[in-house]
Amino acid sequence: MNISALRRCAIVLAVLCTLSACGGSAPSASSSAAPLGTQKKTYADLVVGFAQIGAESEWRTANTRSIQDTASHLGVELKLADGQQQQENQIKSIRSFIAQRVDVIGISPVVETGWDTVFAEVKQAGIPLIVLDRHADVPDDLFSAFIGSDFVQEGQRACMEMAALLNGQGNIVELDGTVGSAPMIDRQAGFKECLRDHPGMRIIAQQSGDFIRARGKEVMATLLKSHGRAINALFAQNDDMALGAIEAIEEYGLKPGSDIKIVSVDAVRAAFEAMIAGKLNVTIECNPLLGPPFFETALKLANGTPIEKWVKSKEDIYRQDTAAQELPKRQY
Repeated sequence: MNISALRRCAIVLAVLCTLSACGGSAPSASSSAAPLGTQKKTYADLVVGFAQIGAESEWRTANTRSIQDTASHLGVELKLADGQQQQENQIKSIRSFIAQRVDVIGISPVVETGWDTVFAEVKQAGIPLIVLDRHADVPDDLFSAFIGSDFVQEGQRACMEMAALLNGQGNIVELDGTVGSAPMIDRQAGFKECLRDHPGMRIIAQQSGDFIRARGKEVMATLLKSHGRAINALFAQNDDMALGAIEAIEEYGLKPGSDIKIVSVDAVRAAFEAMIAGKLNVTIECNPLLGPPFFETALKLANGTPIEKWVKSKEDIYRQDTAAQELPKRQY
């Protein structure tokens, strides 16, 4: 069974408690996974290449910062490449990392498919490969570990929160993320799976906003022109699109969070501010602070130490009634 099947079946794997982004901390720069009596790499010995998607959202910015700050704290030599939302750029970066003979390669794939060839090249080079945040639809033997969230569960949670807000009755519009990306595919699947248990709720329209705030506003404005007051709720697959949609809803003359209930995913600071203002109802956490588990896993791989195939993030659900007390605790 491959990793895509595992996550879609929601099989719970053991989570390394020290890697939890919620309440966890960065590993110590002096720590080592080495058995006694052997010469193993330390963080200061590591050279890691990471192919980032880009900077499409506040979440992604926080994710990049976590990786950079953790590398600096640990003394890891980090080679960071910005893919600018283009798969071909990420593929070029991976091949560059192979040529440089880095110790470990990490990637957040912009889309799920199209990675088999370059991942096979990494394997042929004998370099461990970590897939971070977004899944790649490849055989399990082409990567060493996945670190990140259960996107299907996030979609299910969003639907359950929506059902509570609507009392199980209403018309929903959906703002999807980047077409072909793992979070877009899985959040949509989880949401629709849960909808089967709520026949009084239905999605009347959905369109991609590319996880970008400006596109969220643009698409929501179009949906409002087509459906207007028939819209009872919005499911936005990330907070940035929800924040853009809020602007469009207000410009249309309706009250976001009241006339149109809104549930989104990520739990960035701006979402908490929107909840405090009564404009967003619920945000489902998708934790971007993956730097600590990424480098701890990289060190173990470089030293041949056993690891979990899926290092799973611990995450929560946040609502309007707790937003004010939670906001000061947010790190992103």
